[in-house]
Amino acid sequence: MALLLRNALDLYYYLNDEASDPRVKDFLLMSNPFPTIAILTVYLYFILKWGPNYMKDRKPFNLDTLMIVYNVIQIIACCLLLRQGWMYAYGKGYSLFCEPVDYSPSPDAIEVARGCHAYYLLKIADLLDTVFFVLRKKDNQVSFLHLYHHTGMVVLTWTATKFLPGGHSIFTGFINSIIHIVMYAYYLVTAFSPKYKNNVWWKKYITQMQIIQFFMIGTHWAALLFQESCGYPKWPVAIMIPQNFFMLALFGDFYRKAYILKKPKVESAQENGLTKLSNTSNGTNGIYQNGVHRNGFVSNGINGSINNNGTNGSLINGLTKRGKTNGVSITTDTSNLLQRHLATSQQFENI
Repeated sequence: MALLLRNALDLYYYLNDEASDPRVKDFLLMSNPFPTIAILTVYLYFILKWGPNYMKDRKPFNLDTLMIVYNVIQIIACCLLLRQGWMYAYGKGYSLFCEPVDYSPSPDAIEVARGCHAYYLLKIADLLDTVFFVLRKKDNQVSFLHLYHHTGMVVLTWTATKFLPGGHSIFTGFINSIIHIVMYAYYLVTAFSPKYKNNVWWKKYITQMQIIQFFMIGTHWAALLFQESCGYPKWPVAIMIPQNFFMLALFGDFYRKAYILKKPKVESAQENGLTKLSNTSNGTNGIYQNGVHRNGFVSNGINGSINNNGTNGSLINGLTKRGKTNGVSITTDTSNLLQRHLATSQQFENI
């Protein structure tokens, strides 16, 4: 047992002190893995146990102002990372198919390493997404997919910054920052007003973009397998390809359940500018947006049948109402009714 512990300690010191990049040793939270482990432990404990217990008998917190500030900061941070990646990497000839890590102390190489470190810190900040879900009692959004993704990204970005700060791996952060700009822009819009949450037309396309992102990242890492002399180690491929295609499967399953299999709760139909919100099987007691018809049904806004407390009748072309009340036939000129109806229809068009 003592020998196993000794070998484990030797392996730890070798990986942490010798195999790692010495340039990042003094970066925040990079001297050893224990601060990151502590952050993730507290995060998972809060999300899975302490947070839900604390909020159990409390009302959801109103965090709208805080979330607006948070989303703006996220968007700015992602834009700065894109600028960093372009100025010091892709804008200076970084290859998309094979790029070794530059471990030199040159200014460009140091800036790339700092960009990788900043991306890692941003993944820690992303953990606040889940904290906000708990404090707002949005427990349905705290899914396995969400927790796995956020926890895994912190672990992967710390590892990349510690051992491979630059080179082939920065494509992952570059493309992910683009996706996050769009995603946090959506969150920013919905934070201003909840009414936008289900009305922003590009909501489902964000998930599509995330799915495409994981496919692109997985393919990008797979390209290393076809490079005989790249200079970038191949062992990360064994981690990144399964990881990204697993995420691809999880996000694909979420998209299928959320946007393909999910049926709309409210059946709607557009008929000459009127939206039907509900209707009984016999066509009565229908409720319409911008108007209510009691005990009746209106089709096309002009021609329809009216059933009111036992009085049967029909409005034909808006001109003549023919009906029967208590067995007596009635034919009545309805020109005034037509004028009123046309005026009402004009109001609907102006709304």
